[in-house]
Amino acid sequence: MFIETEGTPNPATLKFLPGREVMGDRGTADFASAETAARSPLAARIFALPGVARVFLGSDFVTVTEDGANGWASLRAQVLSAIMDHFVAGLPVLDGAGEDGEDDFDPADAEVVEQIKDLLDTRVRPAVAGDGGDIVFRGFREGVVKLHLQGACSGCPSSRATLKHGVENMLKHYVPEVVAVEQVDA
Repeated sequence: MFIETEGTPNPATLKFLPGREVMGDRGTADFASAETAARSPLAARIFALPGVARVFLGSDFVTVTEDGANGWASLRAQVLSAIMDHFVAGLPVLDGAGEDGEDDFDPADAEVVEQIKDLLDTRVRPAVAGDGGDIVFRGFREGVVKLHLQGACSGCPSSRATLKHGVENMLKHYVPEVVAVEQVDA
């Protein structure tokens, strides 16, 4: 098994491409700590390594954020080994069904929310996935779109600027009801 590694805009995060499906069409999974990774044997295996701060599972990639203590010098090889061992053993990526947060919006805004989600899915998420992350719709109230950044995007130095100047401007242009975009933690 050959696993490619790519840098991301977040210097603390690397993107690992195992050349096979990770989450596939089941969405994404973001784990901010070892405790939250209990439902993922793959994420738990990676969190067992010293220096891992966050694990994100995408459709065909895994992004790992290091905690800043030792850098990627030795951690990169350990993560590659953990991912390879997991897939060679034939273990599942997730145990049981995924947990998905509830979207917060007024049912009267359902049509606007569908427009927002469609724009995010077709124009934003593919670009963000290319950088090793994801952006998830969490709500729409009084013109404010609430989005959650995951993977390499979480904690990336340029994520706030991308969110405010890129995503917010695009949504305002195509959906006049949008007045602002805010980042939320969950």
